[in-house]
Amino acid sequence: MSFLQYKTYIEEGDLVIAYITRENMMPLVVNPTMTYNNKFGTFKHSDMIGKEYGSKISSHNGRGFMYLLHPTPELWTHVVPHRTQILYIADISFITTYLDLKPGSIVLESGTGSGSFSHSLTRTIAPNGHLYTFEYHEERAKAAKQDFERHGLSDLITIECRDVYKSGFEITDTVHAVFLDLPAPWDAIASAKRAFKQRRIGRICCFSPCIEQVQRTCASLNENGFVEIKMFECLIRNQEVHTIPIYTVKDAVSKIKAQQEKKRKRREQDGEKDHTTKSQHKQEPPNLYVSKTPTEARGHTSYLTFATFLPILDE
Repeated sequence: MSFLQYKTYIEEGDLVIAYITRENMMPLVVNPTMTYNNKFGTFKHSDMIGKEYGSKISSHNGRGFMYLLHPTPELWTHVVPHRTQILYIADISFITTYLDLKPGSIVLESGTGSGSFSHSLTRTIAPNGHLYTFEYHEERAKAAKQDFERHGLSDLITIECRDVYKSGFEITDTVHAVFLDLPAPWDAIASAKRAFKQRRIGRICCFSPCIEQVQRTCASLNENGFVEIKMFECLIRNQEVHTIPIYTVKDAVSKIKAQQEKKRKRREQDGEKDHTTKSQHKQEPPNLYVSKTPTEARGHTSYLTFATFLPILDE
């Protein structure tokens, strides 16, 4: 099945994302002879066939349910087998936008890893773009290639197992954007520069966990003639939403008077509770939704270093 084309009904051999909670999802390849077991019970694959994507399916013992979702690059990021550390949505969306990727773009990626980012890149540049991706580890390259073929992306992706530090990319005057997820991206920048279309502006992004890597990368970008060198860090900040009552001036004055009266009676009774006063039922004030951000923002993954490739102009 293809990640690029949505289908309505689930068939045998399709990939389904079993959604239980946001933190609990599982990829399933539908096989009528198989069952999926979790803490909520048993789910037969045969019951999934013919249902619409997005359907809710109950377990056979009735203890729980799950949703059958159509695979997307966002969901695949949550369920992909982690052969390496992967990029998540916050970084993926920022990189895709800042590299100015769009349908028809040709992109070079080095450091395929688990292929999470490759799926998002391919959807962005489809239907007539192309992704050249390189992976040093042979087993990871084979596994990623199999994923691309199963997910209907192989026509838009060329994957190769290569040590780009020693051999370079062997691509010239071809790509619009470059993404490097390497331990030492500064050693691959010269080869990446030759891969850019030489008559137009291009963008490069280097993904580095440590600030020392950023320093060496910036120095190499500067030496190779790149301009507009900038570094960003994406941090996730959750919003805690809750409600607070909205009091009018009259309600606020009445509330203060009631509190003062209660304190006076307590003092008069030497701490004894006053059971003689009957409270009058008052209409609750309306509520207002407000949000609060935590004092600490956690979620550092890596530093994103961007730069611009300037085209070669005829004299």
